Amino acid sequence: MFRMLSKAILLATVIFSLPGWSVASTEVQATRWNVIFILLDDLGATDFGCTGSRFYETPHIDRLAAQGMRFTQGYAACTVCSPTRAAVMTGKYPARLHITDWIKGHVRPKAKLRIPDWTMYLPLEEVTIAERLRLAGYATAHVGKWHLGDPPYYPEHQGFDINIGGTHMGAPGSYFWPYGKDDRRVPLDGGQEGEYLTDRLTDEAIRFIEQHKDRPFFLYFAHYAVHTPLQAKPELVAYYEKKLAEAAAKGDNFDGQQCPVYAAMIHSVDENMGRLLECLDRLDLAERTVIFLTSDNGGLVLPACQNRPVTHNIGIRAGKGSAYEGGVRVPWIVRWPGVVAPGSLCHEPVISIDAYPTILEITGVADAEGHICDGVSLVPLLKQQGNFPKRALYWHYPHYHPGGATPYSAVRDGDWKLIEFFEDHHVELYNLKDDPQESQDLASQLPEKAESLRRQLHRWREEVGAQLPTPNPDYQPE
Repeated sequence: MFRMLSKAILLATVIFSLPGWSVASTEVQATRWNVIFILLDDLGATDFGCTGSRFYETPHIDRLAAQGMRFTQGYAACTVCSPTRAAVMTGKYPARLHITDWIKGHVRPKAKLRIPDWTMYLPLEEVTIAERLRLAGYATAHVGKWHLGDPPYYPEHQGFDINIGGTHMGAPGSYFWPYGKDDRRVPLDGGQEGEYLTDRLTDEAIRFIEQHKDRPFFLYFAHYAVHTPLQAKPELVAYYEKKLAEAAAKGDNFDGQQCPVYAAMIHSVDENMGRLLECLDRLDLAERTVIFLTSDNGGLVLPACQNRPVTHNIGIRAGKGSAYEGGVRVPWIVRWPGVVAPGSLCHEPVISIDAYPTILEITGVADAEGHICDGVSLVPLLKQQGNFPKRALYWHYPHYHPGGATPYSAVRDGDWKLIEFFEDHHVELYNLKDDPQESQDLASQLPEKAESLRRQLHRWREEVGAQLPTPNPDYQPE
C-alpha cells in the first residue's frame, strides 16, 4: 500500500511540475506522439501474409507493414510469454528480473535439474514504461492479457490508469462470452452470447482512444489471441476449411500451415487491426500515433489441431518452448508516420527489451534516474540514419517446457548463435545466415568460435545475475 501511495504522490508532483502543463492545457500535449503497442500471443514469425504465409490472410496487418518498417530479424525476449511481457514493460532481460518462465511455470520434480527459485510476478519496485509515460502526462491503458502476477501486481499498480481484462491468467477460459468461468474467466462484463473476445478487446481499445483523443496516450494492447484454446468464429473456420480442402486437391499443403481454426483466429486479429486503424483515421490521429506490433514468443507447433501442428514456422526450426529460432523469432512491425519510410525493411536483429528505450526516445520522455535498461533504442534504425551499436542478444531459460526446451542459455552475435544446454553443458553452434533452419551444428568443426561465444555467454549471465538450475537429488531418469 505504501508503494502504491508513493507512486500516486510522485505522479501528481511530477505532472503538475511539467513545464507548460495545466489541467486545462492540452495544446502542448496534443502535439506529442501517441503510442500503441500491440503484443500478440504465440504468434509465429511467418504467420502474416507479409512475413511469408500463404494460408493465413492478414490484409490489414500487411498494410500496416507497407506503411512502416518490418524487421526481418525480430525476436522475443523468451521462448514463453511472461518473461517477454516483463521485458517489454521494463527494458530488462528476463534473466536480470529473475522472471524466466511463464507464470507459474511447469513443475518437473523428477527432472535431472532443479529449477531456481525464480520470481513469479513483476515487482512494484520495477520501473515500467507506463509509469514513465504517465508521469509525463500520458493517459495509459492496458487492454488484454497481463500474466505478470496476482492482484497486487496487476496493471493498475504498474503505471496504467486503466486495466481492461488483465489478470493473473495466461489464457482465457473461452474466446466466447462470458470468456470462461471462475478464476479462468476474463473479467469483462456487459457481453452477450456469441460475442468474441478479440472483437470485445478491440471495442475497449477503441473506446479508450475515443475518450483520450485530445491528450497523448499510451495503449498497451496485449491480445489473448492466438493462444489456446483454439476457438474461432464458425463462419471463418468454414472459410479456411474450404480453402484448405481446395488447396489439398491441388497438392498444396500451404507450407505446413494447415489449421483452419488457428487461421480463423489470426483472421479475427487482422480484422480488428483494421478496425483500430480506421478509428485512428476517423479521429485524425493516425499521423501522430506510432504503432508497434510483435509477439511474445514464437508460434506454437505442438500437434493440437486435428492432429496437425497449430502453426508452422516456415523456414525456421521448432516453435514455442524451444531453444531454437522457432521459439523466439517473431514479427516486428513499426509504423511511425512521416518518420519511417513506408515499406522499409530492416535486417538488424531486434528484441523485446528494445521497446522500452525506443518508446521513450520517440516520446521525448526521460528514463528514471538509475534505471538499468538492457535494450537499445531502435530510433536510428527507424529513421535509417546514424550508427546503431553492434551488440549481441541473449536468452536464458533455466526451465523445462513441453515444447522441447530443457534448461538452456543462448547468445546471438552477428550471424552466429550458440546454445548451451545445462543438463550436460554441451553447446550447439549455428550460422544463421547460411543455415537459418539450424540444421548443421558447427560446434565440433569450429571449437574456438564455440568456446569464445560460450565465454561471452557466461560473462553476460554473471553481469545480469542470471539464476542457474542445480542438480536434482530426486532425479529419476525414467
